[in-house]
Amino acid sequence: MMSDQDRVHASLSLKPALDAIGTAIDQRFDRLLPLPDDGRRRLFEAMRHAVIGGGKRMRPLLVVAACDLFHVDRERALRVAIAIEAVHCYSLIHDDLPCMDDDDLRRGKPTVHKAFDEATAVLAGDSLHALAFEVLADEATHEDPFVRSELVLELARASGPSGMAGGQMMDLAAESQIFDLAATTRLQQLKTGALISFCLDAGAIMGRVGDAQRTKLRGYAHDLGLAFQIADDLLDVEGSSAKTGKAVQKDAAAGKATFVSLLGVERARTQAEMLIDQAIGHLHSFGTEADLLRAIARFAIERDR
Repeated sequence: MMSDQDRVHASLSLKPALDAIGTAIDQRFDRLLPLPDDGRRRLFEAMRHAVIGGGKRMRPLLVVAACDLFHVDRERALRVAIAIEAVHCYSLIHDDLPCMDDDDLRRGKPTVHKAFDEATAVLAGDSLHALAFEVLADEATHEDPFVRSELVLELARASGPSGMAGGQMMDLAAESQIFDLAATTRLQQLKTGALISFCLDAGAIMGRVGDAQRTKLRGYAHDLGLAFQIADDLLDVEGSSAKTGKAVQKDAAAGKATFVSLLGVERARTQAEMLIDQAIGHLHSFGTEADLLRAIARFAIERDR
């Protein structure tokens, strides 16, 4: 179990990496999304509003950390990181719409449909979704077409009805149905865990490694994803909008079952810490090259977002 000192150390040790990945992702989105001088300008402004600035960039950092295990070229790793962040941001845009969570605040600034309008928000989300696959399919990501094809396939699976979108549908159903712990765990494995699993799979795909190493990374991703969501549920109960950059205490108001409502605060926190210990345990066969992944795991349960 992590002590308060361990949590502080995790936060401090990860800050340079988080700062660096945030800058790298912002720079690349800035280059990918120049503002056109035609009727599409508002669309590009909305896309830039969603992806540039704000957020911890945990998913891109996971991609880079996984790629580092297998000595993948950093620029290529960052292209995959851009793709996962584009999908994540598209999902946030749509999740914030009035027809779903109806949120006004995201990453400390107005949500896209509030800063622009609902129609532009839908198109911005759609466009970021398309951009992710455009980036992955480009030869600049990897010279091997089979590697690019596998990346596209796995991200499609992770973001579609068998992954994130399916989890979002279950989340909507949870407003009118009673979900037990097993159903809530399944929901979160799809909604949150699937994209986190892709981040680790991407490193193995880019490094062209075998099933044995992939299995270890998938175990890490599974436990990290659940711990990440428990931490999010705890923030919804204990956090503030000023720290999280988004609305809090919405799950209880909507009557949704969460890990906190089902387990209680202290048991949920203990479960998250146990999952992080398990996640780190999956990396036992790796050396210091996995230290960044270990630090990310420790940070996941003491973040503000």
